[in-house]
Amino acid sequence: MSFETVEFGRQDADILLVQMVDDHDLEFIEKEVSLIRELTGGRDFCLKAVKVKSWNKDLSPWPAPAVFGNEDFGDGAGETLSFLLDEVIPKEADGPSGNPDGAADMPRPGRRVYLGGYSLAGLFALWAGYQTDRFDGIAAASPSVWFPDFTQYMRDNRMQAGRVYLSLGDREERTKNPVMSRVGEAIREAQAVLEGEGKDCILEWNKGNHFKDADLRTAKAFAWLMNKE
Repeated sequence: MSFETVEFGRQDADILLVQMVDDHDLEFIEKEVSLIRELTGGRDFCLKAVKVKSWNKDLSPWPAPAVFGNEDFGDGAGETLSFLLDEVIPKEADGPSGNPDGAADMPRPGRRVYLGGYSLAGLFALWAGYQTDRFDGIAAASPSVWFPDFTQYMRDNRMQAGRVYLSLGDREERTKNPVMSRVGEAIREAQAVLEGEGKDCILEWNKGNHFKDADLRTAKAFAWLMNKE
């Protein structure tokens, strides 16, 4: 499996942001990059936007029935994460030509790597933080924590990233969809679980529903992690 990757910012920056996106996200990604710079006082970073092929399949940790439309959720998150670990992060070797000894590329010493995303991509980022210690922080903007059994999964496992940013729109839990309407309860539970583990975690509430200011909310998520440096 492979995905298209679009890169923004300075390639050799000490901060690498990785974000799963779709075509809609890419329409606003340059604005998001500008907002991150503004919110961090112009700090250097490299953002790698990784475009999924099937949003519901590539970002879902396990199968679940559709909650809107007719497309069920798949179980492709494992393959997606493998691509990130094998192809996106290891190529950040110390030097443009990779490891001089010919060994497999390894993450560059001192580089901080943050994984984030919006909606189901935010849920994927949270899930990925439980699978590997390769991410220093997780930026989950309006994540789909209503996903069936996800908060139970959080209780049964341990987050490996040290910092986690969570956010939600203050109208998101008012949806008439019975599954998605528990997102407010679920995000509060997620914060409690992470804080109970001693993680540096924040839950920020934004104005509006799920479809408002996705680029700004994602920028705020990454900026919070970067400003913690």
